[in-house]
Amino acid sequence: MQNHIRNTNLRFNLEKDLQRKAWEYLQSMNREEFKSYSHAISLALVDYFDRYYRIAEDPYLETREREEQFINQIVEGIQQNLKQSLPLFLSGLTIGMVQMESPKQTSLTTSNHSSSDAEDVDWDFLGE
Repeated sequence: MQNHIRNTNLRFNLEKDLQRKAWEYLQSMNREEFKSYSHAISLALVDYFDRYYRIAEDPYLETREREEQFINQIVEGIQQNLKQSLPLFLSGLTIGMVQMESPKQTSLTTSNHSSSDAEDVDWDFLGE
């Protein structure tokens, strides 16, 4: 039967910033999410080297990924702003359109009232 477990030792020199930071992460990691040092270190190594080899194959890949992420953030921001401001804009536009139509109707009703009002006026006071 083969032994599928491999052992290795890690040493952290706490006088070196990078190694001290790695040690601090291991000490403060969420034990519910990362069950062991082996699990956390395995995730970190696989993520690091996957990205490293992808970038080695295509040096512009990381730049494109960051650009796409940036573009997505811009699009999401614009969408959120439109969701907030578009109803207000449309209601203002609708009110403006109604107000543009209202003077025509008002002038018609005003002229109708003025002619009917003129008929109701007693013109005898002019001295005829």
